[in-house]
Amino acid sequence: MTQLQAAKEGITTPEMEQVAAREGRTVEFVRSGVAAGTIVIPANKNHTGLEPEGIGAGLRTKVNANIGTSTRFPEMENELHKLRTALEAGADAVMDLSTGGDLDALRRQTVSESPVPVGTVPIYQAAIEALKHHGSIVALSADELFEVIERHAKDGVDFITVHCGITSSSVERLRRQGRVTDIVSRGGSFILGWMLHHGEENPLYAEFDRLLEICLKYDVALSLGDGLRPGCLADATDRAQIEELIQLGELVDRARERGVQVIVEGPGHVPLDQVAANVQLQKSLCRGAPFYVLGPLVTDVAPGYDHVVSAIGGAVAAMAGADFLCYVTPAEHLGLPAPEDVREGVITARIAGHAADIVKGIPGARDRDLAMSRARKALNWERQLALAIDPQKARRMRQERNPEEMRECTMCGEFCAMKLVADFLGTTKTVC
Repeated sequence: MTQLQAAKEGITTPEMEQVAAREGRTVEFVRSGVAAGTIVIPANKNHTGLEPEGIGAGLRTKVNANIGTSTRFPEMENELHKLRTALEAGADAVMDLSTGGDLDALRRQTVSESPVPVGTVPIYQAAIEALKHHGSIVALSADELFEVIERHAKDGVDFITVHCGITSSSVERLRRQGRVTDIVSRGGSFILGWMLHHGEENPLYAEFDRLLEICLKYDVALSLGDGLRPGCLADATDRAQIEELIQLGELVDRARERGVQVIVEGPGHVPLDQVAANVQLQKSLCRGAPFYVLGPLVTDVAPGYDHVVSAIGGAVAAMAGADFLCYVTPAEHLGLPAPEDVREGVITARIAGHAADIVKGIPGARDRDLAMSRARKALNWERQLALAIDPQKARRMRQERNPEEMRECTMCGEFCAMKLVADFLGTTKTVC
């Protein structure tokens, strides 16, 4: 029985209880959200040691960190280092997007070492194996694709990205409309090439029920991929993107009817004034399914700082109702991220999510900021560091830039405004 099937029958699972406790919500709140499909708990039956996370309406905005090898850098240990870095930085989920080295071994090790949900994009491995065995990505058969999907599910992967919304009709609309950057989704490009080569419908769409059977067997959550997401501001919110989103909304209904949990991905590069509208469109067309946003990147001209660009868009998206932020690192558009990029990407995305949670009224979010303010008033540095999203960096900067005996900081020193006002008014500093 999947989490969704259990919730629909009024059954509270241990995973629901754990999510409720972590979120400061009642078990009934979580169970009813899972039953409605507005909350998803990715929890593969084969992922031992998983600490379940809930993603969706009324819960803390979650952050995913992408890791994975490339053909130029296939070393497993480097990616496992990034996994540990992402977890230390507070990632709520990780995705293994590997394309180089022993893909099965790395995925299994990632699942084994990760207490948070693990996601993958199975078509990456399917395409790589087709190239190896048949000499061409497009020589991949539908049976081979579904075999790889089940292999990932059997290994304990909690959610999988599948590009089901690239269909004959959406491709034709893309062709008629035209775009500046065409398709920037790697998985989406594989699907498009396969369809054009075979002259057939996308097997992930045509055989969607086959996909659902695998998910039901292992309780894998579907992450419906945005293969036609805009890759630049000029392509944002165009007909091809919305055509795909409409198709995904219909697949959300089909997945829920079968008892399979589902989230929806989007939207990529989007101008700031279109971010909220994109979230509202997704929530409407996909009947409140959790929204997993890639970015959104609100400008195209900040390579090296795209983690900041993404945080700006991510905060607005989450405030508008997005539930799950896929981090972006400083290396986005430039190269494979290093461990320090992973850490910076996770922290930046967590800041964006927390800023939105304050506005959304998520339990404990505003309380944390109030506690920080009181600690600052009292010049209670240990309390400030404990409340910081990145205590490690905050502590290092405090120690490097201030003498040990100094109660204030070197920015204001003896002219610290809060200290002076407390002295002038004769008030007692707030106890934290």
